[in-house]
Amino acid sequence: MDTLATLCTREVVGIDAGASLREAASLMCDEHVGALVVMTGDDPGQVVGIVTDRDLALEVLGRPGQPSDLKIGNLAKSPPLAVASNASVREAVQAMAQAGVRRLLVVDEDGGVVGLVSSDDLLCAVSEELEGLARALRTNIEHEKSGRKVATVAAGRRAVFPSFGTAAAQ
Repeated sequence: MDTLATLCTREVVGIDAGASLREAASLMCDEHVGALVVMTGDDPGQVVGIVTDRDLALEVLGRPGQPSDLKIGNLAKSPPLAVASNASVREAVQAMAQAGVRRLLVVDEDGGVVGLVSSDDLLCAVSEELEGLARALRTNIEHEKSGRKVATVAAGRRAVFPSFGTAAAQ
């Protein structure tokens, strides 16, 4: 199975922690992303957290009385959660489960952000592996069929379940 460096979304979109919620929502819309990496205004910027479209919907729109001057940095899940770019899918799944999140930063050995991996990315990777396994099993069955004679059994009495139906139907 691939490492996270090959699975993650590399088009990470960042936003300054001091940006407004409206600016963040507009940036998500313009860039067609569901998550932003929230950074300090330093050069280079330091990651302070991640904000998702779900965070905006549940924490801002879903709660009455949020202050209109709330900044995106106040909403960011902090500290940011990250996994190494050479980590396995299993390690990413474990990190997500432990933290209760759907996205993780993917970082290189120097701590530089390589990308963002989502639960959807991991699900696709696992489903591709399962598809490959299913294909291998079907190929194996075809090889067995073509390499063996089909055994025929003389027609005889067929076994019959004495009380037709299931236990639930009785």
